[in-house]
Amino acid sequence: MRSEALDRVELIFTLFDSNGNGYIEADDFELTAERVVEAAPRASGAAKNAMVAAYRKHWSILEAELDADRDGRVSMEEYCSCVLSPERFDDTLTDFAESLAALADPDEDGLIHRPDFVALMTAIGFEFDNINTLFDALEPTEDDQVRVLAWVESIKDYYSPDKAGIVGDHLVPTPA
Repeated sequence: MRSEALDRVELIFTLFDSNGNGYIEADDFELTAERVVEAAPRASGAAKNAMVAAYRKHWSILEAELDADRDGRVSMEEYCSCVLSPERFDDTLTDFAESLAALADPDEDGLIHRPDFVALMTAIGFEFDNINTLFDALEPTEDDQVRVLAWVESIKDYYSPDKAGIVGDHLVPTPA
């Protein structure tokens, strides 16, 4: 596994651990889903429902696959094993990526405006500068929009243990 993949997974774990107790739990996913949906006021009800469902599905799969001691929560150690077996999470990750992108593309034109992108990524918990760097790496159009498909693919790449130098690496803060 590449160190970049571990850095990406550790960041996501930290963001999912909404209450900072060192574990991710169902409540963490509910809170994050709520914040993300609220950050997309122009999205349709169906898109919002799909996002909440994707978060719940993501949690249920993580709990079923990774909660080795069956205590209803996933530790960092347990969570890091997801990067070792990404194929176990492909369908869940695809649902999540597509649902997130649908929130950001309320007019369904296949393009995401920077403010919508920034709002969702901020709601997830990423740093503002990293979000904008990622957006720029996705090669926005002259109208400052990125393609939905490019973002969906970058989300899926983010969880690939053998990839480095991907656009998602821009989300990981660099040491000062």
